[in-house]
Amino acid sequence: MDRREFIKKSAALGFGAGLLILPKGLRGAITLAAQENRYPDLVALKGGTPRTMFERGMREIGGMGRFVRSGQTVVIKPNMSFDLAPEYGANTSPELVAAVVQQCKDAGARRVLIIDHSLAHWERASKNSGILEAAKNAGAVYAQAEREGYYQNVTVTGGKRLKETAIHEAVLEADVFINVPVLKHHGGAGVSGSIKNLMGCVWNRRTYHSNGLQTCIADFLYAKKPDLNIVDAYRVITRNGPGGGNLADVAQIGSMIISPDIVAADSAAFALVNRRQGEVEYVRIASEAGFGQMDLSKLNISRLSV
Repeated sequence: MDRREFIKKSAALGFGAGLLILPKGLRGAITLAAQENRYPDLVALKGGTPRTMFERGMREIGGMGRFVRSGQTVVIKPNMSFDLAPEYGANTSPELVAAVVQQCKDAGARRVLIIDHSLAHWERASKNSGILEAAKNAGAVYAQAEREGYYQNVTVTGGKRLKETAIHEAVLEADVFINVPVLKHHGGAGVSGSIKNLMGCVWNRRTYHSNGLQTCIADFLYAKKPDLNIVDAYRVITRNGPGGGNLADVAQIGSMIISPDIVAADSAAFALVNRRQGEVEYVRIASEAGFGQMDLSKLNISRLSV
């Protein structure tokens, strides 16, 4: 598909082409890290492979050594919930997951774990997504997540709707928690990104749906907040998410968002798919609760083409 056809298809689906990474109105707020003489709050990238965008973005934001120290245990939370190959966009790119694992190991991590409470059978989802093999080859260990015994009950102090939940023990015990979601349409939440991806850390997701989905998604952050968020927007399901399964619903946007601020990461990622500031309720709730900055004009953003 050429550029004109892609833009036309994206507009018809209600999605942005992602060619400028962020809307025109935010251009004036975008500066490079070197101009500010400090690390950017957020890096937005386009034009490379998942690996090359990640590697370039991490150099810009200060390197993995800024987040991971020698001897630490790192837990990486990709989306690997669906029994689908990478080209369907339902799961995080295995190439990206492998690159994250490798950088954590290079930074001196003693142990790197991969965890997701899959919606599909975990063996099929982890294998057919390509993530299990990629992560293991890079030096990570898959943390089993299919049995309730792996989860610990936690009181969610501050939560408005989510008062308690069972969270995977690896997430609770991690020295460093890295969130690597895939950007995609979601039938219940509207769009899925960093904050929504954390639902894969809990045992019983049904309580979210019966108790106010949008608020519960945001409330999880009272229990555990990632240290770094890397949003895979290389392939994006444009409709019929989160599972997808039809290549006609997948657009190759070829972008990535990296930020330690989970609210900012989602706000920037959702701008790629034409979602206005505050339009996604759980992002607005998380911002109002003080978990991050939703107003991108207040951030130091580095925009890069790879």
